Amino acid sequence: MTDFPTPYALPPTLEADLATVHAYWRGLIRGKASDMPYWDDVNLSALPALADRLMLVAAFTKPERFRFEIVGKDISASHNGGLAGRFVDEVDVKPPLDFFRAQASATVEGRAPTYYKAKDYARLVLPLWGEGEISMLLCAIARV
Repeated sequence: MTDFPTPYALPPTLEADLATVHAYWRGLIRGKASDMPYWDDVNLSALPALADRLMLVAAFTKPERFRFEIVGKDISASHNGGLAGRFVDEVDVKPPLDFFRAQASATVEGRAPTYYKAKDYARLVLPLWGEGEISMLLCAIARV
């Protein structure tokens, strides 16, 4: 068997804001039997300093699609608003959402956190369990 690198693997050290969101996500995991939290345990108001750079994105299967549910002001402003309620494949994706669909797909398939870094920002996508599958993603953006 050949070992392949995980697409969008987490680096050894995350940017401070992304590390904060990752620690929050880990803290929501219920016991040792689960490897990810339930989406309905997420409360974005627990991260008020980061709220403008957070998103909750619904994940659907068959066909695989991703819909923006809650979008922080900084992210929404980069797309002239109007992201909430829309599917990723319905919007003209630009930074800080370039390669987002691929990263979201890797998060769902790998059932684990993923990371993407561009020239001026980094993005963390975290899977959330619900209704027997990964049904939501918690996403955070950090300026670098």
